[in-house]
This record gives sequence, structure tokens and C-alpha cells, in this order.
Amino acid sequence: MYHSSIGIGMIYINARFLTQNITGVQRFSYELCKELVKLRSDLVFLVPDKDKIKNSEAFDIFNILEIKLGKGHIWEQITLPLFLKTKGYGGMLINLCNTAPILYRNQIATHHDITYIRYPKSFSKKFVFFYKVISSFFLRNSKKIITVSEFSKEEICSYYQIDKAKVTVVYNAAGREFTSAGNKEVGYDEYLLAVSSPSYHKNFHGLINCFKQSDINIKLKIIGSAGSTFANTYNLDTSDQRVEFLGRVSDDELIKLYSNAKAFIFPSFYEGFGIPVIEAQKCGCPVLSSSKASMREVLSSSAIFFDPTSPEEINNCIIEIIKNDKVRDDLILKGYQNADRFSWENSAIRLNKIINSFFE
Repeated sequence: MYHSSIGIGMIYINARFLTQNITGVQRFSYELCKELVKLRSDLVFLVPDKDKIKNSEAFDIFNILEIKLGKGHIWEQITLPLFLKTKGYGGMLINLCNTAPILYRNQIATHHDITYIRYPKSFSKKFVFFYKVISSFFLRNSKKIITVSEFSKEEICSYYQIDKAKVTVVYNAAGREFTSAGNKEVGYDEYLLAVSSPSYHKNFHGLINCFKQSDINIKLKIIGSAGSTFANTYNLDTSDQRVEFLGRVSDDELIKLYSNAKAFIFPSFYEGFGIPVIEAQKCGCPVLSSSKASMREVLSSSAIFFDPTSPEEINNCIIEIIKNDKVRDDLILKGYQNADRFSWENSAIRLNKIINSFFE
């Protein structure tokens, strides 16, 4: 579908996310747009360099237009709004990946959370300063703001003094590929699963230390950053044979790991949403989760919650899920039901209603 049709009445997507590595915010943008193009044909996806697009599938799905001049934030803050004002007929711009042009007003901006404010230790000082400054401008200047949970809405509106009527929640989801069907296998050693990051607010240093202080006879498999990353960042001893770092895995491998885990454990101090917990539930994996931030909103009564600052609570949750099959079976059922609340299709419909409201 790669072509360059533009014109009056077209709606433009800030598609810089197509050129970035996939993390939570890029996945939100990509999956939401895959569903949004099924609902409307007036979307143009603007990118700084089509050769840098990570997923070749994008060329078949999206109407992509390359605007070459600069890259990164320079492209987003200067080239993108300049194009819209001179050649894009001042059309509506939709930004889905946490930042937006600060001096363009005819736009919808997405801000997932304010982790950089609540847990600045997770980021460089330069990053925190930049995000505070840029966010204060585009959140006030945009016509509408999207965020991914009621929790994040409260946080953003409170900190930046934004009118709540301007902010709409469009939830995250997990893709259709996340399912336990055909992925359950026999012969797996029992293990807990976690998806890691060395960022302080993710609290994996706390989880690993808590696990190592216990005598629980079960493996902890950790997807993501290698053990050396944690060891160097938090001076951890990662020699415990029960703790296994898996590094990066494919989506197919991730689905099998979810489907065969005794439980998925999510120890974060702060999340705007937390996509992995929904991915786990769709794969029939019971969830043990931090009770902080948005997690009770996202999981409702479908998980066992713990205080992530309490090693005792974390250990008790692990012991309960290992020893009580009835509790585990109940959580699996509740997990399926909870995950059904979220879909990219429904989120795209919600976003489409926001777009249409500008033309009513």
C-alpha cells in the first residue's frame, strides 16, 4: 500500500514509531493503527525514512509517505509540523508514541504515563528534563490527549494541570497470537516467568533479591536484559541456579513460555498499563502482580496482588500459587475473562470516535 496520496481532509499519523525498536509504546501505536486502517481510508502515515522501517509488513498495511529532512526529535519537532502547515493543508495529526510536536495545535497526542516524574531514577537526567519540558508544551497545545488507563489520566491531569475533559482513555491490549491453544506442553520443569528491564521502577532488582533470600524450590525464568545488566546496575549476585536469564526471545517463544509457566510475576512500582500481564492471561498463565499504580485497574480481581516493597508478601504469593492448585485454576479462568476486556479492535473504535468528534 506504499504510496504518497495527500490532500484536503486527510488525517496524518506521526509514524516515527515504525522506524523504532518495539517496546510497549511502539506496540501500542502499531497494533492500534493496524485496526484503525480497517475503519477509515483517509490516513497517511508520515515517516522520516522509509528505509528505516523495522517491519516490512507496514508497507502492505499503511499508506506511507516519507518526509525526509532530519531524524528523531528534530524531525518530529521541525520537519513534521512544517510539512503539515505547508503541504498537509493544516490537517489533523495523530501522535501515539508518547511525544508530539510542541507548536502544532491541530493534533491528538498520546502520553502513556509520567514514570519519568515519579521514578526519575529509571532515566538519565537529560531524558527527564527533556520529557518534562516537551510534555508540558504538547499536552497543553494539543486539542485532545489519549492515555492508557484511568490511573495515568489522573496522574497526567494532576501533575500538568490538564482539564480531565480533554483526556480520553484508550486501553492497551494483547494481540490475537497470544493464546494457550496448541502451546501447552508436557515435560516442562516448573518455573515462574517474568519479563525484565533494568529500569529501577520495574523492580526486578527487588524481585531477584527477594527470590534469592527464599528457599522456594522453583526456577525463576527472566526474559529480557541479560543477567550482567542487572548485576552491573544493582550490584546483584546472579549466580543462583534457580534464576535463569533468557535474553530476548521471539513472540512464538514468549507465548510458549507464558503458556507453560506456573505463574507470571510482575513486580513493578509504576506502570501506565502493563501489557505483559494481559499477554500472560490470554495464554492461560496466572498472574502475581504488584498492587501499585494502574495494576488493580487493569487486573481487577483476576490476580494475586502483593506490595512490591515487601519480600514477605512476594514470597507468600509465590508459595500460594505453587501449593494451591485450586487457587491457580481459579486465576487462570479469571485471567481469560479479564483479558477479554481488552482488544486492539475496541481500542481502535474508541480512537476512531475521538477522531470523528472533531468533524461533528
